[in-house]
Amino acid sequence: MASITIRNLDPEIKEALRKRAAHNGRSMEEEARHYFAQMAAPLAPLPETPVAASVTVSDPSSQTLAGKRICLIIGGGIAAYKCLDLIRRLRERGASVRPVMTNAATEFVTELSVGAIANDIVFSELFDREAEHDVGHIRLSREADLIVVAPATADLMGKMSHGLANDLASTVLMATDKPVLIAPAMNPKMWDHPATRRNRKTLQDDGIHFIGPRAGEMAESGEAGYGRMAEPLEIVSAIEQLLDDRPKPLAGKKIIMTSGPTHEPIDPVRYIANRSSGKQGYAIASALADLGADVYLVSGPTNLSRPHGVNVVDVETAREMHDAVHQLLPADAAIFVAAVADYRAASEADEKIKKEKGGINAIALTENPDILASIGNHKTKRPHLVIGFAAETQDLIKHGASKLKRKGADYIVANDVSPDTGIGGNTGVMGGDRNRVTLITKKKNDAWPEMSKKQVAQELAALVARQLVTTKV
Repeated sequence: MASITIRNLDPEIKEALRKRAAHNGRSMEEEARHYFAQMAAPLAPLPETPVAASVTVSDPSSQTLAGKRICLIIGGGIAAYKCLDLIRRLRERGASVRPVMTNAATEFVTELSVGAIANDIVFSELFDREAEHDVGHIRLSREADLIVVAPATADLMGKMSHGLANDLASTVLMATDKPVLIAPAMNPKMWDHPATRRNRKTLQDDGIHFIGPRAGEMAESGEAGYGRMAEPLEIVSAIEQLLDDRPKPLAGKKIIMTSGPTHEPIDPVRYIANRSSGKQGYAIASALADLGADVYLVSGPTNLSRPHGVNVVDVETAREMHDAVHQLLPADAAIFVAAVADYRAASEADEKIKKEKGGINAIALTENPDILASIGNHKTKRPHLVIGFAAETQDLIKHGASKLKRKGADYIVANDVSPDTGIGGNTGVMGGDRNRVTLITKKKNDAWPEMSKKQVAQELAALVARQLVTTKV
């Protein structure tokens, strides 16, 4: 089969791919692989409102890094090419980027291309007469708000952990008094090597921040595993969080969340599930983490990127979700967004149930544990704030109020998912990017206007913050 490269695509397709890759937090190459793997249709235009839950970075137009100065140290690995996109993403958000390149890095990308995109001088030599007339390595290490190392090779990590300073990059890192974020990138065997593991622990103990690496295919043929550098948008998100000096009203608060569907096996091939995408829950987890909360997200199967700064526990079934939530207690708050399957097969077949004449007469079902009720009515470890979600197709307020009482919740976030009166169609609540909810309490019902799921998440996170800061927990 013939191979293709991104640069050979038609300009319109290439632009659509670039937008969708940014939208989903992937590189263009990964986005293309994702579509081919899923046998997807040709790229379609993005919806007007981006899917907030699957992307954990800001809109570039929001200038989230305006006035921030980043010293970017580019190490000598094949992933160095990603730094060109990283620089562009940072500058889109208002940051200035001062590049420092190791000699090995110049073998992968040129100083000319890095300097052109950064719109700044590229520094690479420790003993540069012009740069060092005012002790340049000290100035570079101190004038930035953050030092970012991407890619952070095994060699650079080794130098950092052992305090070596024999080139400009390692000297800047030794001389800085600013936070340092590294994005490791190396062969999986190198990442798993005992020496690298020791260096990682040392750097973590020293307060160095990490983003990645991720699992995937390596540049070397036949090599795969943990070692791929985090994507530029992931690194941007980590930088935004490190430089975010806004008040964090939920700092020190532990919040348990559930999101996504559950899959209840019938046989090794089939399962009972629902249409939940997990987008709303992931958006809420991101919003809570953005306010400083220590968020534990128990997630059913989804295709979403993990929210940065959120502890994700992957589960498949309702019973696994129930057990994971209870193991995470105690907590200050618990928010149950997951669309948990109410029933499961009473017995799971060991072999695939074959199609026979007359079909399957019946599958015996049994009830799944009620996770929300088990926490809302917990005798000893009930969180101070318990919020449940209710997706209804009729009698929204009536069913939501009944659920509030039965489950022992403080709030029920009810939404109409019917195709007639809810936000129906292909962009419906379940799988779509928008939502319209009603907040139900014992005293009143508060109908919120239709908004993006990101906006719903931000409003709900603000509500949680108000509740927890005014309650002694």
